[in-house]
Amino acid sequence: MNIYFACSITGGRNDEAIYQTIVDALVADGHTVPTASLAQSNVVWLEQIESSAEIYARDVAWIRGSEALIAEVSTPSHGVGYEIGYALGLGKPVLCLHREGVQVSKMITGNPDPNLKVCAYRSAEEGLALLREYLGSG
Repeated sequence: MNIYFACSITGGRNDEAIYQTIVDALVADGHTVPTASLAQSNVVWLEQIESSAEIYARDVAWIRGSEALIAEVSTPSHGVGYEIGYALGLGKPVLCLHREGVQVSKMITGNPDPNLKVCAYRSAEEGLALLREYLGSG
């Protein structure tokens, strides 16, 4: 499955380890993740090479070409919120994962769209189990 993975870049990288864990699991399970580089430690530097217009065009093309969007939303991000809304507008299934106990935007938690699922996890293992269950591989 072609999966767009969304995570915070400029909003903060405190959850980078879980981003990497999620992407590694998706790839290990045989999924294509065009945004895999977003989980890497050097992503902030890499994103500075391209213009804002180039990044926008690239990312919306990747979302249009994806079969689903998986977002880690523990760290607030304007870009991730936009990507979630864009994917839902296209009728794509979206899974939002977040650490239990963190406050997630009510624009996400209160969204009644049937294509949106929001799940809290207590550990990386639980997050991966929720992810795999959602994708039907768990």
